[in-house]
Parts: sequence; C-alpha cells; structure tokens
Amino acid sequence: MPTPASFDYAILRVVPRVERQEFINAGIVVFCLEKRYLEARIQLDAERLKALWPAADVRLVKKHLDAVPRICAGDPAAGPIALLSQRERFHWLISPRSTIIQPSPVHTGVCDGTDGLLDRLAKQFLL
Repeated sequence: MPTPASFDYAILRVVPRVERQEFINAGIVVFCLEKRYLEARIQLDAERLKALWPAADVRLVKKHLDAVPRICAGDPAAGPIALLSQRERFHWLISPRSTIIQPSPVHTGVCDGTDGLLDRLAKQFLL
C-alpha cells in the first residue's frame, strides 16, 4: 500500500496589466519531496491572452512559460537554475515576481502517488 505524501503546487498566471488585476492561468508546478517529484504543465490560451491584452507578444510569453518544465526536469540547457536541487528549483519557480508571469500562492495536498497528479491538477485549474 502506498504511503501518503504531501505535495505543494502553484499555478502560473499570465498577468498582462497588473493595474487591471486580470490574469489567466497558464501553467502549474507540482513538487513532492517524499516522492522526489517536480513537474510542470503549461497550457496557454493565446486567444484569451490576446483578448485581455491585444498587444501581447504571445510567442515571447510562451517561450518563458516553456522554460518552466525544462527547469523542473533539470535540463542543463535551461540555465543554471535547472542545476539546483528539486526543492531549490521549485522555490525559485514559485517565488513572487512583478513580471507578466506570476505564481499563485502555494497550495498543499496529499497524494498516495504522483501518477496522474499533474493531470488532475491541470484539468482542475488550466481548462
């Protein structure tokens, strides 16, 4: 029987104009120390982004978002942050920023295993 483990997650939001306090969910990052699990899913709705911000450079936003799963995977091509420990990478990814891509507050949960965890969370928050 699997041992329950706690996990943390944050939703990545695209905030085109901070002063309007509008955002769209564009990704999710999940970290489970006990299971040595750090993964991210990116799902940017370009049409919604353009509706909120017609001048948005969707390609540039997507490029920055696409770096997140590579950092989670520890891909050396993703830069020096990808070479840190999983815990350090997660904390770097979810640290507050004033840029267009911002993390939500960190939320917690409990899982028996990580199989399907990211899929369930992505379905709940990204669709």
